[in-house]
Amino acid sequence: MLGKLLGLWGADLAIDLGTANTLVSVAGEGLVLNEPSIVAVEEGTHRILSGGCAVGHLAKQMQGRTPQSISVVRPLAGGVITDFELCEAMLRYFIRKARRQGYGVKPRVLVAVPGCITPVEKRAVYNSAERAGARQVYVISEAKAAAIGAGLPIAEPVASMICDIGGGTTDVAVLSLGDVVASQSIRVAGDAMDQAVVDYLRRHYSLRIGLAAAERLKLDIGSAHPLGDELSDEVRGVDAVSGLPRKATVTSEEIRAALAEPLSQIVGAVKATLDGCSTDLASDLVDNGLVLAGGGALVRGLDRFLSEQTGLPTRLAPDPLSAVARGTCLCLEHFDRWQSALQSSDEDV
Repeated sequence: MLGKLLGLWGADLAIDLGTANTLVSVAGEGLVLNEPSIVAVEEGTHRILSGGCAVGHLAKQMQGRTPQSISVVRPLAGGVITDFELCEAMLRYFIRKARRQGYGVKPRVLVAVPGCITPVEKRAVYNSAERAGARQVYVISEAKAAAIGAGLPIAEPVASMICDIGGGTTDVAVLSLGDVVASQSIRVAGDAMDQAVVDYLRRHYSLRIGLAAAERLKLDIGSAHPLGDELSDEVRGVDAVSGLPRKATVTSEEIRAALAEPLSQIVGAVKATLDGCSTDLASDLVDNGLVLAGGGALVRGLDRFLSEQTGLPTRLAPDPLSAVARGTCLCLEHFDRWQSALQSSDEDV
């Protein structure tokens, strides 16, 4: 009862704490914030620029264009916190920006985390969120949140399968009767794809480009499956031998070749999850298929590629980028129903 009363005065928050982007939803309002998970600081210190406001979009504008006295860093890598102090500062900034009105009451916070997270890494999430201003912290697996956000009937006695490809991790799960039956979580996702493009251009073109340029190529002309009309694009970078700026023309076939290794690892995670299912649940998936969520799912032709590799009908979730955020917010809005599926900072010690 006390928790409900406090919730009326301080809006509870659902946070998709991603390696690439952080999405914050307010119970009863939906998604209110979607910003890059990056911070700009003075080199050699943890002092955030612009009076503590060089976070998210503002820090993103500085990325790749800063002098040596400024560093633009990600407090998370591979789906987990790598810099506790900066992650706490980033969360505090996002929480204050998302709450708008809180009447001085600390919010209850639900955070989506990867399935591969260790107990120590999970404790870091609890501690960072609490120090950033949370009254109480709960966590939910990203795969379950994505399945709920995608509208899958996970409470029914049939198998539902989700593959959430984020920035740092890919989470695959089969769910039935409200819980995870089989799952795999690997630290190969969108960032690994971007790095694969960077490495390919360095090897084949002696051209050094940044991760932002690699991500643009991946989304603009990249594909997981051969295209009817192959594409090409111009990329600018620095010659690895002379150190001078130059440009090159890259084709979609080449980007597809660059993405082959990380995509192969994602296929392996999907197949390993299927191996962990009973025959009855696996037979359900012949009809229900596989649903893709997360920013990595936006690679052109990925649904068709996974369908050919697994034999399952594959489709994109509605608005795959916000599926985890929507599912996390739904859990918070129907907290009494989903509380048993969540882990609390008070219990998980």
